Amino acid sequence: MIAAEVASADAVITTAAIPGRKAPILVTAAMVQAMAGGSVVVDMAADSGGNCELSEPGVDVVTNDVVVHGMSNPPAGMPTHASFLYARNITNFLGLLVSEGQLRPDFEDEIVTGSCVTRDGEVLNAPARELIGASQASGEEKP
Repeated sequence: MIAAEVASADAVITTAAIPGRKAPILVTAAMVQAMAGGSVVVDMAADSGGNCELSEPGVDVVTNDVVVHGMSNPPAGMPTHASFLYARNITNFLGLLVSEGQLRPDFEDEIVTGSCVTRDGEVLNAPARELIGASQASGEEKP
């Protein structure tokens, strides 16, 4: 059943790894042979035997013009990428708040309004409003 999907794909990424056991073969050599030239298989379980029959850890195996990339130690590369993605998100968010070096949030933007808790003394964030309402109902003072 998987063979037809693999054959029609330009890229296949496998991630099935079982700690302490050999990774299950999900993509056979015959499936790779059926893929179009220029396709790629990225096997993230190559260190534990691989999900692709042709995988070798840390090696790009080329067969029938299809590249089988056997990733080695994928977790080691993730913190860097996560940090870059986080930094990009923060930069883009600050771009919605700052214009020409001045704090000028665009309250027409749904991201800005969705992340704003209060504005001009009014609580805009629904969960915060609920919490304040609950604390007022229990006799606590308004923050």
